[in-house]
Amino acid sequence: MTSDAADLRLYGYSAAALAYLALLVHVLRSNHFALANGRRPWMFAAALLASAAWAASSALDTRVQHVGWLVTAALLDWLRYALWLAFLLQLIWPMWRDRSSRAGGLLVPATAAALVVTAVLLLVQVGRGQLDEYTSRSLLTAQLGLAVLGLILLEQFLRNIDGGSRWGAKPVCLGLACVFGFDFYVYSEGLLLGRIDLDVLAVRSTAHLLAVPFLFVASRRSVDWIARLQVSRTAAFYSATLMLTGGYLLFMSAVGYYVRYVGGEWGRTLQLSLLAIGVVGLAVLLFSGSARAWLRVFVGKHFFSYRYDYREEWLRFTAKLSARTAPQEVGERIVRGLADMLECPAGALWVRDGDAESYRQSSRWNMPAEAAREPAASSFCRFLQERAWVVDLQEFRDAPRQYGELAVPTWLLQTPQAWLVVPLHAGDDLLGFVVLSLPRTPLRLDWEVRDLLKTASQQAAGFLAQMQATEALLEARKFDAFNRMSAFVVHDLKNIVAQLSLMLKNAERLHDNREFQQDMLLTIESSLEKMRRLMLQLREGAAPAGGVRGVELLPIVKKLQHTVQAQGRELVLERMERVATRGHPDRLERVLGHLVQNALDATPNEGKVWVSVYRQSGQVRVEVGDTGAGMTEEFIQTRLFRPFSTTKQSGMGIGTYESFQYVRELGGQIEVKSQPGSGTVISILMPTFELQTSSDLLVGNANDSATGFDRT
Repeated sequence: MTSDAADLRLYGYSAAALAYLALLVHVLRSNHFALANGRRPWMFAAALLASAAWAASSALDTRVQHVGWLVTAALLDWLRYALWLAFLLQLIWPMWRDRSSRAGGLLVPATAAALVVTAVLLLVQVGRGQLDEYTSRSLLTAQLGLAVLGLILLEQFLRNIDGGSRWGAKPVCLGLACVFGFDFYVYSEGLLLGRIDLDVLAVRSTAHLLAVPFLFVASRRSVDWIARLQVSRTAAFYSATLMLTGGYLLFMSAVGYYVRYVGGEWGRTLQLSLLAIGVVGLAVLLFSGSARAWLRVFVGKHFFSYRYDYREEWLRFTAKLSARTAPQEVGERIVRGLADMLECPAGALWVRDGDAESYRQSSRWNMPAEAAREPAASSFCRFLQERAWVVDLQEFRDAPRQYGELAVPTWLLQTPQAWLVVPLHAGDDLLGFVVLSLPRTPLRLDWEVRDLLKTASQQAAGFLAQMQATEALLEARKFDAFNRMSAFVVHDLKNIVAQLSLMLKNAERLHDNREFQQDMLLTIESSLEKMRRLMLQLREGAAPAGGVRGVELLPIVKKLQHTVQAQGRELVLERMERVATRGHPDRLERVLGHLVQNALDATPNEGKVWVSVYRQSGQVRVEVGDTGAGMTEEFIQTRLFRPFSTTKQSGMGIGTYESFQYVRELGGQIEVKSQPGSGTVISILMPTFELQTSSDLLVGNANDSATGFDRT
């Protein structure tokens, strides 16, 4: 061993000893030891202690180079292997209680036998004084067997771990895989070549040091992380480790025998060749989607008991569907989510048309547009509706009898990329179907793939139904807003018609009165202007022009008094103060006019209707009172401010609702006091808009004073 290799070995083992010792201290001080239940936590701590002691003794052996430290390091190496294997056996012991996993029970005696044989060989070598870890072929064979057993136990544990424990188990498996995997490489190479490569042995401590961060992460993820490492009770015995190990050893043997019998300095060349092949393979996996898809299918098929991690697939699919994009993109997200599950490069979605008589292509991803529509009453749609099967078009072409009376449409059979048809069901309703293209790598459509697609399609159908319901709700809300506005307009038109009808009735009696004629012309002009604004508002859905501004209420009330007088009734103005509020003049006039008109309708001719406008506690208070029929408390609380509720035989129940809504928009409120047979007083409280009595530029000049509104 060169001096550089010795220094690397010394520093590596020293760092490993300190790291394992620090991890042991962290584990002993953590809370999970206080909650320790069973032997697994203590066995884990003992394995850490043995690993730290082995690394320390190896460092001393490198430094002192005494046979005593070499023997100590070898014995501690055996001890730490025994403890790590025992820890793994404790983790996977529950799966061997199940009858279906009897084959897995053979690992217990196999592990015990391997440990005993290794210990005997080690003691024999020590007793003979011939311990040499670089040339003892029998000891190398036994140690290689321990490394293989460690990898097999890791594989059994990772295959059969419960889904909820997998998150905490991955760091443990990665850490111990560093230990057993590197030792497998070291001992297999040493066994095949006759001695261990000293350069490889120098970095053994560094490889074992890599396990410490993974074990530390596992100890930090949960207080009782060891207790959470539980395997499934129905686990079965699988092992690809033996196959991979055998293939690797055969390959190394073939290379070794080739070099031995052919001769030449091939070692360095072979090493560089394998490195180049590995770099090229990594580049292919990085840039080729087909290669990654093939690798994913191969690994899932041969190294896992289930091809898919359903929890991961469900979370990934849900995240894709829930992405914050426009609702119109839900269809494309559904297609891409289903396609990504099977490594399909393209797909398209067909949804039911608005008339519910056919299905049309609504979204597509890397697939050409298709104008053909599939009738909802066709044999194809009825099959998807009733059977809810995933249709394999290749299988249908080869063996159509398996699908009974299914008749696939011609346009679909002529689509070269089409492979699968996945129906989207929401309850018993077929919302649509997804057509997926051929995957990047051949994939067998077995029960697991069909179950995954069935589950994902149901979730996708839920999102699609939600999108369609949202669009229908938005459309219904638009119609509701239009209908509400139409009701307001019709109500205002009714008042205008009533006003014109009354004027026409009085015209028969006062048609020769010039004042009446002038007033009639003004009324007609005002009515036409109001109708024009109402039609504009109804057509464009816009608020009245002019916006919110300061409005003085006294002119509005006097105008209403004049209108009432033209009707032959009297409106008494009791308490009138010059105040203003924010709003739109026309809408405020409609609100007050509606309240006055309701009071007149509820009051006989000999009764009294009055209006008061004044300031109260920083607000504008408008009272409209009458001595009419009055209302019950139950009607006021439950029906007064609701649309289409009225006590009048010819009323629509819209005006009060519109008044209430507009007053609330302005930040005001309405109070009602009424008793049946005793009349009603309706009070409106609104924010005050301050008036100014002179120009800010000509304060004190009485001649130039003017009346205006504060626009700030």
